[in-house]
Amino acid sequence: MYDITFILPTYPFYPTGGYKVVYEYANNLVSRGYGVTVVHPRFLDNKIITKNSNDNILSNLNHLIETKSPNYHILSNLIYWKDKYVRSPKINWQIVNDKVKIIYVKKLLSKNIPKADIIFATAWETAEFVYKLPLSKGEKFYLIQGYEIWNNNEEQVNKTWKFPIKKVVISNWLYEIGINLGIPKNQIKHIPNGIDLTKFKIKENIENRPQKIAMLYHDDEWKGSKDGIEALQIAKKEHTNLRAILFGIISRPKYLPKWIDYIQNPPQDELVKDVYNGSSIYLCPSWTEGWHLPPAEAMACGCAVVSTNIGGVGDYAINGKTALLSPIKNADLLAKNLIKLLDYDDHRILLAKRGNSNIKNFTWNRATNSLVKFMDLY
Repeated sequence: MYDITFILPTYPFYPTGGYKVVYEYANNLVSRGYGVTVVHPRFLDNKIITKNSNDNILSNLNHLIETKSPNYHILSNLIYWKDKYVRSPKINWQIVNDKVKIIYVKKLLSKNIPKADIIFATAWETAEFVYKLPLSKGEKFYLIQGYEIWNNNEEQVNKTWKFPIKKVVISNWLYEIGINLGIPKNQIKHIPNGIDLTKFKIKENIENRPQKIAMLYHDDEWKGSKDGIEALQIAKKEHTNLRAILFGIISRPKYLPKWIDYIQNPPQDELVKDVYNGSSIYLCPSWTEGWHLPPAEAMACGCAVVSTNIGGVGDYAINGKTALLSPIKNADLLAKNLIKLLDYDDHRILLAKRGNSNIKNFTWNRATNSLVKFMDLY
């Protein structure tokens, strides 16, 4: 059995899909007898995580401070706030096996990284660091969870993809990018993410669900939340009894229509029971994703999925069979697909059942089996 290290980009401030994937792999690997360490730095590239690189968290915390919100205790999950230390962070939004060793370090320095057999970078910034490490830190791998070029850093990102280290990509569209960049096929492996089907499952009968639509809200433009809200409003004109429920890590957006419910940072049990199982349709308006977890989780809970046609859902969302897809940045076409399912409940039920059956193929056990086989090759 190997000792394996994962290097994350920073502390676990709040629920993040990429971190969740790493913790799920860590849980599954330690359950098989592997030693797993997850390293979290406070600094990347010798620069503190500031407003420029973590705008969502800082703006939300400013709001909590200014309004003296009862959620001010969220600050306790941060190591620092404006250079003032608070307390050690806690991963209270994801179960992590006690056998997984969690390390928090000030900087990504070789001396702060334990010796291991295999080490994984998990973002382009950590890939630069891992690539330069001595071999004593482990055989080098790169878990690629997205094409991280949203800060106009395509050249830097592409450089890390081309490092001569083994790469795991979580979706087929990322695999195609890798091949187009000239990465040899024996150096890159497509391993789709998994879903914990013991947690994300049907609890409310698909047939009898209300006309209610769920959606993740995020204020990054590329998440397409404004498109999604516009689509909901269009659908509301056709179906006046329509309800919607949004969830996200930040406080309720001021511009959100009053008829739309909003839950800030719901615990997983509430997300499964009240959001996913309490809705008949899940709406994904994103412009890009690596391998988008929420639509897959919603499918596992019995929602019919309406989504933009992006690579991040392409592994499990087949247009007309397991989901309804439309081009990005087009609220009208998103609304058209929503209305189609609201108009024809039999179609909604069939789509939800097909999606639910298909998503059950994507388990963490299957993903971990593939990861172990890929590591065994080296």
